[in-house]
Amino acid sequence: MPRFTKAELEAARDRVVPDVVADGLRVLFCGINPGLMTAATGHHFARPGNRFWPVLHLSGFTPRLLAPAEQQELLGYGLGITNVVARPTARADELSAEEYREGGRLLTAKVERLRPRWLAVVGVTAYRVAFDDRTARVGPQERTIGDTRVWVLPNPSGLNAHWTAATMAEEYARLRRAAEE
Repeated sequence: MPRFTKAELEAARDRVVPDVVADGLRVLFCGINPGLMTAATGHHFARPGNRFWPVLHLSGFTPRLLAPAEQQELLGYGLGITNVVARPTARADELSAEEYREGGRLLTAKVERLRPRWLAVVGVTAYRVAFDDRTARVGPQERTIGDTRVWVLPNPSGLNAHWTAATMAEEYARLRRAAEE
């Protein structure tokens, strides 16, 4: 993992991190927004303490642990990655409620265009704000976007102390099983 100076990370706030997407995916994972390490590297969930890649493997979505730089391999498994909000920040709490709501509108249009079987939003608070659903809980949602079902997953950030990698992997595996049906 390359090391970045504070100035290099701050400069990453102006970068756009490309989605890893294709039409008709089994699952489109949706992060909250790119962190500065993700923006600096161009690889989703790149911060070393983020548990997305290990949990993806532990849950059976990938046959081996992928590194963030191998994100394009997800497409071969019918998986992709996007974000609710495109703007990189150091912390998700730097985003406004309006950015989340606008991100929800843009995400809806993206899902309608790409038609994944499942949209998996990683972060219940982000989902609640983006889709104006204050009662949402982790798990499958009533909401659909066209034919796309929606699942809310725990945020894999290392800051999310409510979930361990093992308990997260169990929830991700529930989605994996549903996506295989």
